[in-house]
Amino acid sequence: MPAKLQSSYQQELAAYDASWNKGHVLQAWRHLERAHILGQPYPLAHTAVHWQMLSFGFKTRNRKEVIGQLPRLLVGGIKSWAGMIPLGNTGRANVPPLKPMPIPDDLQQIIAAAH
Repeated sequence: MPAKLQSSYQQELAAYDASWNKGHVLQAWRHLERAHILGQPYPLAHTAVHWQMLSFGFKTRNRKEVIGQLPRLLVGGIKSWAGMIPLGNTGRANVPPLKPMPIPDDLQQIIAAAH
Protein backbone atom coordinates (compact mmCIF):
# COMPACT_ATOMS: atom_id res chain seq x y z
CA MET A 1 0.00 0.00 0.00
CA PRO A 2 1.45 3.38 -0.95
CA ALA A 3 2.43 5.53 2.04
CA LYS A 4 -0.07 8.28 1.19
CA LEU A 5 -2.86 5.73 1.05
CA GLN A 6 -1.64 4.01 4.23
CA SER A 7 -1.98 7.29 6.11
CA SER A 8 -5.60 7.78 5.02
CA TYR A 9 -6.39 4.14 5.73
CA GLN A 10 -5.00 4.47 9.26
CA GLN A 11 -6.92 7.73 9.77
CA GLU A 12 -10.18 5.95 8.93
CA LEU A 13 -9.38 3.17 11.41
CA ALA A 14 -8.54 5.75 14.09
CA ALA A 15 -11.80 7.57 13.35
CA TYR A 16 -13.61 4.24 13.69
CA ASP A 17 -12.11 3.75 17.16
CA ALA A 18 -12.95 7.31 18.21
CA SER A 19 -16.53 7.01 16.97
CA TRP A 20 -17.02 3.66 18.71
CA ASN A 21 -15.62 5.06 21.96
CA LYS A 22 -18.11 7.93 21.77
CA GLY A 23 -20.99 5.51 21.16
CA HIS A 24 -21.54 6.66 17.58
CA VAL A 25 -22.21 3.25 16.07
CA LEU A 26 -23.36 4.32 12.59
CA GLN A 27 -20.46 6.73 12.21
CA ALA A 28 -18.06 3.99 13.33
CA TRP A 29 -19.43 1.67 10.62
CA ARG A 30 -18.99 4.42 8.04
CA HIS A 31 -15.29 4.72 8.89
CA LEU A 32 -14.80 0.96 8.63
CA GLU A 33 -16.49 1.02 5.22
CA ARG A 34 -14.21 3.83 4.09
CA ALA A 35 -11.14 1.97 5.37
CA HIS A 36 -12.37 -1.07 3.44
CA ILE A 37 -12.60 0.90 0.21
CA LEU A 38 -9.06 2.22 0.68
CA GLY A 39 -7.55 -1.09 1.76
CA GLN A 40 -9.45 -3.41 -0.55
CA PRO A 41 -6.74 -3.74 -3.24
CA TYR A 42 -4.11 -4.71 -0.64
CA PRO A 43 -4.38 -8.22 0.88
CA LEU A 44 -3.22 -7.44 4.43
CA ALA A 45 -5.18 -4.20 4.76
CA HIS A 46 -8.26 -5.82 3.23
CA THR A 47 -8.10 -8.76 5.63
CA ALA A 48 -7.46 -6.45 8.61
CA VAL A 49 -10.59 -4.40 7.85
CA HIS A 50 -12.72 -7.53 7.62
CA TRP A 51 -11.29 -8.62 10.98
CA GLN A 52 -12.35 -5.24 12.41
CA MET A 53 -15.80 -5.63 10.84
CA LEU A 54 -16.17 -9.12 12.31
CA SER A 55 -15.14 -7.79 15.71
CA PHE A 56 -17.58 -4.90 15.36
CA GLY A 57 -20.33 -7.35 14.46
CA PHE A 58 -19.66 -9.17 17.73
CA LYS A 59 -19.55 -5.90 19.70
CA THR A 60 -22.91 -4.81 18.30
CA ARG A 61 -24.36 -8.32 18.56
CA ASN A 62 -25.22 -8.24 14.88
CA ARG A 63 -25.51 -11.91 13.94
CA LYS A 64 -26.00 -11.16 10.23
CA GLU A 65 -22.80 -9.12 10.17
CA VAL A 66 -20.80 -11.78 11.99
CA ILE A 67 -21.99 -14.53 9.66
CA GLY A 68 -21.44 -12.31 6.62
CA GLN A 69 -17.92 -11.33 7.65
CA LEU A 70 -16.63 -14.89 8.09
CA PRO A 71 -16.36 -15.74 4.37
CA ARG A 72 -15.17 -12.21 3.58
CA LEU A 73 -12.42 -12.58 6.16
CA LEU A 74 -11.37 -15.93 4.72
CA VAL A 75 -11.23 -14.93 1.03
CA GLY A 76 -10.94 -11.13 0.96
CA GLY A 77 -7.15 -11.04 1.05
CA ILE A 78 -6.88 -13.78 -1.56
CA LYS A 79 -9.21 -11.89 -3.89
CA SER A 80 -7.12 -8.74 -3.38
CA TRP A 81 -3.95 -10.64 -4.20
CA ALA A 82 -5.59 -12.06 -7.34
CA GLY A 83 -6.92 -8.63 -8.38
CA MET A 84 -10.54 -9.83 -8.24
CA ILE A 85 -12.13 -7.16 -6.05
CA PRO A 86 -15.34 -5.23 -6.72
CA LEU A 87 -14.07 -1.65 -6.47
CA GLY A 88 -15.93 0.60 -4.08
CA ASN A 89 -17.66 -2.25 -2.27
CA THR A 90 -18.09 -1.24 1.38
CA GLY A 91 -17.43 -4.74 2.72
CA ARG A 92 -20.50 -4.93 4.95
CA ALA A 93 -22.68 -8.01 5.10
CA ASN A 94 -25.65 -5.90 3.98
CA VAL A 95 -24.23 -5.60 0.44
CA PRO A 96 -23.41 -8.41 -2.00
CA PRO A 97 -19.69 -9.23 -1.69
CA LEU A 98 -19.06 -9.04 -5.44
CA LYS A 99 -21.02 -5.85 -6.16
CA PRO A 100 -18.95 -2.88 -7.37
CA MET A 101 -20.12 0.37 -5.80
CA PRO A 102 -19.41 4.06 -6.40
CA ILE A 103 -16.34 5.34 -4.59
CA PRO A 104 -16.97 8.58 -2.67
CA ASP A 105 -15.38 11.59 -4.38
CA ASP A 106 -12.98 12.36 -1.53
CA LEU A 107 -11.71 8.76 -1.48
CA GLN A 108 -11.29 8.83 -5.26
CA GLN A 109 -9.05 11.87 -4.85
CA ILE A 110 -7.02 10.16 -2.11
CA ILE A 111 -6.58 7.03 -4.24
CA ALA A 112 -5.60 9.02 -7.32
CA ALA A 113 -3.08 11.11 -5.36
CA ALA A 114 -1.50 7.99 -3.89
CA HIS A 115 -0.76 6.57 -7.34
